[in-house]
Amino acid sequence: MPDPADFDLERFLPYLLNQAAEATSRSFQASYKAAYGLTRTQWRVLANLGKFGSMTARDICRISHIEKTKVSRAVAALEEQGLLSRTTSPLDRRAEILALTDAGRAVFADLGQRAIEYDRALRARLGTQIAADLDDLLRRIIAEGTPVGDED
Repeated sequence: MPDPADFDLERFLPYLLNQAAEATSRSFQASYKAAYGLTRTQWRVLANLGKFGSMTARDICRISHIEKTKVSRAVAALEEQGLLSRTTSPLDRRAEILALTDAGRAVFADLGQRAIEYDRALRARLGTQIAADLDDLLRRIIAEGTPVGDED
């Protein structure tokens, strides 16, 4: 049996992946926060609606792995800012269909351009081969899914 004292958090792959995601996410957050005052969750809701079109908050939670309460708060704030609208679902009167307004689509278009530029700069800093290898590796990790027994 391995000795728990041998465990090194800073060499633990899930920890490293999380740290990398947080670092890049915080770095890009500066752009949308400065331009539009959006939080990370608001950006993610906006980005999902911009990419996939109208959907429910439940769909956004499933796609983006964000907690329901965070999505609900982000939806309310985006609606208050006039960036999204809600309509009752014709299939389930308890659900609301979320959609970007014209103003929301304009913000998404602007931030989408900024995201492309951010991604391009990050890939350039990493180098073409490392960026391509990283893409492949991350897609493999995602495809593996969550291991059995890890319900969190």
